[in-house]
Amino acid sequence: MSPAYTPAEGATNPSTTAPLDALIVGAGPIGLEAAIAAKRAGLRTAVLEQGAIVHAIANYPTYMTFFTTSERLEVGGHPLVTASDKPTRKEALDYYRKVVANEGLDVRTFTRVTGLARDGDGFTVHTAKDAEPLRARAVLLATGYFDDPNRLDVPGADLPHVSYRYREAHPEYGRDVVIVGGGSGAADAALDLHRHGARVTMVHRGADFKRSLKYWIRPNIENRVKEGSIRAVFHACVAEITPDHVVVERTPPGEPTERLELRADRVLLLLGYRADPALLLAAGAEVDTATAVATVDPATREATVPGLYAIGSAGQGGRTSDVFIENGLPHARAAVAHLASRLLPGG
Repeated sequence: MSPAYTPAEGATNPSTTAPLDALIVGAGPIGLEAAIAAKRAGLRTAVLEQGAIVHAIANYPTYMTFFTTSERLEVGGHPLVTASDKPTRKEALDYYRKVVANEGLDVRTFTRVTGLARDGDGFTVHTAKDAEPLRARAVLLATGYFDDPNRLDVPGADLPHVSYRYREAHPEYGRDVVIVGGGSGAADAALDLHRHGARVTMVHRGADFKRSLKYWIRPNIENRVKEGSIRAVFHACVAEITPDHVVVERTPPGEPTERLELRADRVLLLLGYRADPALLLAAGAEVDTATAVATVDPATREATVPGLYAIGSAGQGGRTSDVFIENGLPHARAAVAHLASRLLPGG
């Protein structure tokens, strides 16, 4: 543990010489739910987070409103009180900070895990912040996926005006914005940009927007495309990004390929995400080579390495759309209950 680290008020500052019962990697809602359950069960636990508390939510669009309702985002039985039925990003950030403080959780922010290995009857965990490795009898991975977007391997994808995240519309007023992607996030960003005065073009390789498009977004985006407020280029793949254009190759069924140059002051590559299996693989867990999905016990979320758990979307590989906050929270409770039954007297 770094000498500069100070635990949250009310938290116990565990010794580096005695192994913790559990280390939780990731301080998103799933990781916090696990930490609360573990503390209430009497397990000595710490949470390691490479960014801020609920790092993914902190990086959501600034003025975002959640698709889901407040009660589905609650952790530890703490009510999430909001101005409407669906919380905003700001309300969620306020809520999760207060939960950490009120529960006295030992959350170590900006502490990136760099190594994880099975070591005797527990695990050794290395971080970029701590000189000495941490020891734990079990590790719960709640790492999510928001830091691992699906990347576009074309020339120009690393130019300064290209981003894999959408933050807010105001800077793009009066500018040409090209969005690559056809899912809910891409459509929501397109609508927000259009409302704030950007000229928006969407590029998607499919014949239409994705079938998973949220039902309340679809009619709005389809009507904007129909009236010409937002341009949509389907059956198209990006060939190159230049400082002021996106070059696409459009191939409708049965027609020759057409090469288009789309004016772009800003390019958003909103192509979804992929859960990184690196820590699972480092610990020796079984991970499918094609899908990057980990083999876990569906009832307990334990991986093929005893004492290693993948909860929430951790271990989901490219199937991140299968798990959301609301259906990932039971993973945390199930994993902690299974761990407590092993480690605690009378379990």
